[in-house]
Amino acid sequence: QVFLVEKAGRRSLFMAGLMGMLISAVAMTVGLVLLSQFAWMSYVSMVAIFLFVIFFEVGPGPIPWFIVAELFSQGPRPAAIAVAGFCNWACNFIVGMCFQYIADLCGPYVFAIFAALLLVFFLFAYFKVPETKGKSFEEIAAVFRRKKLPAKTMTELEDLRCSEQA
Repeated sequence: QVFLVEKAGRRSLFMAGLMGMLISAVAMTVGLVLLSQFAWMSYVSMVAIFLFVIFFEVGPGPIPWFIVAELFSQGPRPAAIAVAGFCNWACNFIVGMCFQYIADLCGPYVFAIFAALLLVFFLFAYFKVPETKGKSFEEIAAVFRRKKLPAKTMTELEDLRCSEQA
């Protein structure tokens, strides 16, 4: 996994995983909708579930942990990882507790909700998530500030002093 992340890049793997999950969710929805007409659609749904899990394990499963660790400097990093972990587990809990009710309400279209959310996540990643592969914290922070780095890269402490004086 680490070799693949270093070779392909975090952002590209994350986005490929999201798009693969999106396509798999659409395939699951189509398979469930057409199951009453075509018995072989159960195989389409099963393959889509396996692909969904594979794409999750390649991208959206591990990559956010890499990105969160690289987006924050040493000081706020533990708090950022704690917030990310809380959000992750809270969302897992909500999906786990509500899925059956949503499935009862939506029927075979339950995975269309996941597909819509995955599309939103993909668009967010495309427009907002930077590639962090091979970049220092200062370079990543400069991407968010939309400024080019000066010839001499400031340390984080110097950067904080400059922002306090301004």
